[in-house]
Amino acid sequence: MKIRHTGRTRRFALGSTVALTVAGMNAPAVLGFANDRYHAYVVNRPAYKAEYGHWQTLVLPAGFRINAIHAALLRTGKVLIIAGSGNDRKSFDAGTFRSLLWDPVANTYKAVPTPADMFCGGHAALPDGRLLVAGGTGRYEALDGAVKKAAGTMRVRNEDPDAAHSLPKGTVFRAPNGREYVSTADLTVPAATKTGSGAATVVKASEAEVFAEAVASGADSVLNSPAQYTVKGLTGADARNVYGTAERMTLEKQDYQGIRAAFEFNPDTEMYEQVTDMAYARWYPTLTGLGDGRVVTVSGLDDTGQILSGNDNEVYDPAGKTWSKAPDRYFPTYPSIFLTASGRLFYSGSNAGYGPADKGREPGLWDLADNSFHPVPGLRDPQLTETSSSVLLPPAQAQKVMVLGGGGVGESPLSTARTDIADLGAARPAFTPGPDLPAGGTRYLNSVILPDDTVFTTGGSSDYRGKRRSDLLKAQTYHPDTNTFTTAAEPAVARNYHSEALLLPDGRVAVLGSDPLFNDRAGTEPGTFEQRIEIYRPPYLFRGERPRLTGAPAAARLGGTVRVGTPAPGGIATAKLVRPSSVTHSTDVEQRSVALDVTARTADGVDLALPANPNLLPPGWYMLFVTDAAGTPSEARWIQVTP
Repeated sequence: MKIRHTGRTRRFALGSTVALTVAGMNAPAVLGFANDRYHAYVVNRPAYKAEYGHWQTLVLPAGFRINAIHAALLRTGKVLIIAGSGNDRKSFDAGTFRSLLWDPVANTYKAVPTPADMFCGGHAALPDGRLLVAGGTGRYEALDGAVKKAAGTMRVRNEDPDAAHSLPKGTVFRAPNGREYVSTADLTVPAATKTGSGAATVVKASEAEVFAEAVASGADSVLNSPAQYTVKGLTGADARNVYGTAERMTLEKQDYQGIRAAFEFNPDTEMYEQVTDMAYARWYPTLTGLGDGRVVTVSGLDDTGQILSGNDNEVYDPAGKTWSKAPDRYFPTYPSIFLTASGRLFYSGSNAGYGPADKGREPGLWDLADNSFHPVPGLRDPQLTETSSSVLLPPAQAQKVMVLGGGGVGESPLSTARTDIADLGAARPAFTPGPDLPAGGTRYLNSVILPDDTVFTTGGSSDYRGKRRSDLLKAQTYHPDTNTFTTAAEPAVARNYHSEALLLPDGRVAVLGSDPLFNDRAGTEPGTFEQRIEIYRPPYLFRGERPRLTGAPAAARLGGTVRVGTPAPGGIATAKLVRPSSVTHSTDVEQRSVALDVTARTADGVDLALPANPNLLPPGWYMLFVTDAAGTPSEARWIQVTP
């Protein structure tokens, strides 16, 4: 970062040099103190703030510090921070699950009772302003050497065409050698299918899967070959019709497992309300809102620790609070999937965490109507899309999605500085190169759409989970109009895995979380979860007076016009509706900025026209910002967009 030195600054630096010379052998300590004072002086100068912005670090009271795994801005202006068990096995084993409601204006905090482990679930805003939270953690991973009881996936078959069979958690399966294994979740196996009649009758057994582990610890329960298991307690025809099969029961590494539970967070009562469970358990799923208000849900690890195959996608309907089958399509976990103006879904290639390197990585447009998938070519470093960031560039009408940074699959140390942009409005959509990230190869970058039609990006590391002290204390702003980055003030807190960033209604940016693997370069000291919150004030907040909104309607219809009050209507250059963020694991498919046409000006306000396309402007709550010619935004007013 280039810093222009005024005469006063040069004198300050000279005085510090003299002091250091006198300090002699104490130079390292004095040098650090002087540098800190000098840095504080520089970054707090008005001219510096107006060019680069400014950071503030918040240390929450001890009782409210939380591992921020998920963060969502609600229509009340408060931020729901979800930890669940917070990547802490002790909390999981104790059943201690946490959420925090933070008011960034009053800087107040409220603990929210959390009924399930929502750690690594998915979430999306609903049209009425509630937040849908689905999936989470049913079981923590156990690494090689730490597994005490042989376990594996039990495939339960039902040959009875007349009835489904429900097996509760704790059902015992007995192997041919007498070893017993216990199921870890409730399971219902549908009735078998029957075709034909008489001698031509054909019965095809149904199947369902459940994770099962040995009753006894140790290697004696290991089975390395396929076997059929009887269900303890079943007799007669039931015992013949219902049985288990498993390929192996081993002491090998066991992955995280998901849950089926789903909840709506009510911003009025500030409580979770349970809704119908999903058909499939999910850990690391993505939830994307559709133009009709429903939410499509894809991917994740199931309740046996296996990545879902893609024939298990679901759609949530908030009207009936029910789930239904969605078209089949395989994705790695936490795929970045955006709703486009055509109604199709765009998978950018960004993802997080789980899935083979050679499957489901190709970007493309997915049509839910006919389940077609049209690849979008041209993405550079396609093998480095894990833990990358993707954003629907402002304004949403441009239909351009940018992919920023990323790393190799799994615990790869590789990262890329690549940014590429897909123009989805083109006759043949393809990626074209964008400018490299100024900090070089970056994973876990967070990207936030600002109300001046730029994108603020911050944090990340060049290696897996910040290993080898690879965190990048850098921030920058991308300008879509010039396809360039400009430097922003540097954050003071490092952020990598399990970090989030989101836009606040007053134009500030909140940055939370970070879960480094180690605290030291050598990788010998376990990492500590970062519980401080940083607030970034962009340069537009240091330009003097901001435009003001003195009034706005509480709701607006697609294709309609709204009149908003402002004392200086002639100074309003742009208006936009910004959808609030719902972010986790550098993945935020909710945020979008939709430009509004200024159609008329009155003595005390302006008329704004909304697009009519629900796929461009999905129903829900938005922040309305207006800006002046310099891009300085007002504080937002909340408006609910209805069909």
